[in-house]
Amino acid sequence: MTQAATQIELTVTPRSVLGKKVKTLRRQGITPANIYGHGIPSQAVQLPTPDLTRTIRVAGRNTMLQLHVEGEKKRRPVFFRHVQRNPITDEFLHIDFYQVSLKEKIRLDVPLNIVGEAPAVSVHQGILLQSVNVVSMEGLPGDLPPHIEVDVSGLEEIDDAIHVKDLDVSPDVTLLVDPELVVAKVAAPRLVEEEVEEEVEEGAEVPEEGAEEEKAEAEEGERARGEGKREREEG
Repeated sequence: MTQAATQIELTVTPRSVLGKKVKTLRRQGITPANIYGHGIPSQAVQLPTPDLTRTIRVAGRNTMLQLHVEGEKKRRPVFFRHVQRNPITDEFLHIDFYQVSLKEKIRLDVPLNIVGEAPAVSVHQGILLQSVNVVSMEGLPGDLPPHIEVDVSGLEEIDDAIHVKDLDVSPDVTLLVDPELVVAKVAAPRLVEEEVEEEVEEGAEVPEEGAEEEKAEAEEGERARGEGKREREEG
């Protein structure tokens, strides 16, 4: 894996081991993968698991990669499409790379990362709420960002908010969500407490005060009766 100023390159090799036999690859520290895309045949490939781990750590899943397939001269522009892991060990099981055309627009779900500190939180003890974590957008693969930073340092008062239309995005991409949608907002502490109380009321029943003590007393009485019975039987 090599990283340039604006791109990350990852090397894979063609794969001949298919089906259930790929378990042997994983035991050798190799992750099976496939390349597919619009108008191209699917190709089975493989790569060292440590290289895959480092790439995902550095690039995330929304960065366009330059995929070098051994034996080919040209690099392939790809995105991670499906990353399959073992739910227990978190081991990589299989990866799908989606090959794109640099001249054709695609749609991508881009994560939003909160940065900065909201004065309304530190000064007015407000609560910062993030209601949107990703936004869908469309554009050429080279214009789509891997993530969008949402700077909340301008939220100075309670109820100040950042909307989708306020996001700092390139004019070359199109947001596919409602521009008035609230991304982040500073709410009053009491309002948040009231919302939590309402959720509790609508959810599971809350034991009445003293219910736990009554239960403990009943259990203690039951144990005492049991001990008395054993004493009478022994006597």
